Amino acid sequence: MKALLVIDVQNGIVNLGDFKTELALMESVIKDFKTGSLPVIFVRHFDDSEESPLYKGSVGSELHGSLKNYADYVIEKQTPSSFFKTNLADTLEHLGVTHLFIIGFETEFCCMFTAISAFDRGYKVTLIKNATGTGNTDESYGMPGLDIRRFVGTVLQWSSVIEVLDYEKYAENYFAENMM
Repeated sequence: MKALLVIDVQNGIVNLGDFKTELALMESVIKDFKTGSLPVIFVRHFDDSEESPLYKGSVGSELHGSLKNYADYVIEKQTPSSFFKTNLADTLEHLGVTHLFIIGFETEFCCMFTAISAFDRGYKVTLIKNATGTGNTDESYGMPGLDIRRFVGTVLQWSSVIEVLDYEKYAENYFAENMM
């Protein structure tokens, strides 16, 4: 069975930039899963520091209003991996999931770490790279010209074990098959 992980679509991240395009693509993917009666699992990141925009209990830590009502399940985490010290693995096992699709925020951290962790646990993994976003830029890393999504997508593709697609290829490869 397939399931969708929607990672860190929270006010504290979404409010960092203009993510209209990414949110629209995320919503399209979510609607595909809903149409196919497939589980949509949201993951929320919390920090203990009151200075963090994702401080637990703050408005920033809440799921973004544009997508939050689509969640079938909500998993809470405190590290980049959605699996580390969470009940995600138990939830996926209970649902009989074998193939995870990943969208959401912090492409280079939470999405990538979760994709690798999922593969390590035996899941088939598909990352829809243009349905991810990040609050970081090339300036954040002191690497002028760095395209974070492209870099992460390339690294994961080179692994030859994690499928990386843009939305159009995802729609062609999966949506055309009615997701099943």
